Amino acid sequence: MNTLMVADDHPLFREAIGAAIRAGLPNCRLLEAGSLDDALRGIAGEEQEIDLLLLDLGLPDAAGLAGLERLREACPALPVVVISAECERNLILESIALGAVGYIPKSTPRRAMLEALRQVLGGQIYLPPDIMRRPPSPSAPDHESLVAPAAPNTSSSLDALTDKQLQVLARLVRGDANKVIARDLDIAETTVKTHVSAILRKLNVDTRIQAVLAADRAELATQLSRRQLQA
Repeated sequence: MNTLMVADDHPLFREAIGAAIRAGLPNCRLLEAGSLDDALRGIAGEEQEIDLLLLDLGLPDAAGLAGLERLREACPALPVVVISAECERNLILESIALGAVGYIPKSTPRRAMLEALRQVLGGQIYLPPDIMRRPPSPSAPDHESLVAPAAPNTSSSLDALTDKQLQVLARLVRGDANKVIARDLDIAETTVKTHVSAILRKLNVDTRIQAVLAADRAELATQLSRRQLQA
């Protein structure tokens, strides 16, 4: 049984997400906190380890990313998913840079939210695919550099990827989970994991997030189009 904590100052939202989790993830135990201080006290007082904390960025005692920073300092091993009404791509990237394992907009439909939680509980990082497909704002701060290392040779690294690996990488950029990629490409999920490992190695990055950001900078779409024309 997984233990989840929802830290949100709005009782109606805690009630709504709690009902969704209990219905869709019946093997989960749910805790609630109305502030960051309440969450930290609850974490400290829990005998049972908390598997995931859902953090609202609008908490009155730690608004914005300050709450995430405090949590990472106090509980560095605790997986945290940010859940927020804000849907800016750069805010999502900065949250991941600060250690969040996922970002779920509050506008996310119930079924998609439950799937996102299953993905995170399964050890993956969740990013909202519709938002991540948008190009970054040219006037926004460059939070991407916080998440991915500089990759001056990424274009040549993409050349080293096979056609199938490029297809898998394109779906990582979309935010698709492994099982979705496996279904779309008609391959086994274990094969997807093998491709992802090869992609990380060839792009010289450590995480899926870094691979996604490296692919953005290297204009993956151009690379895919060129391959298709050569086929």
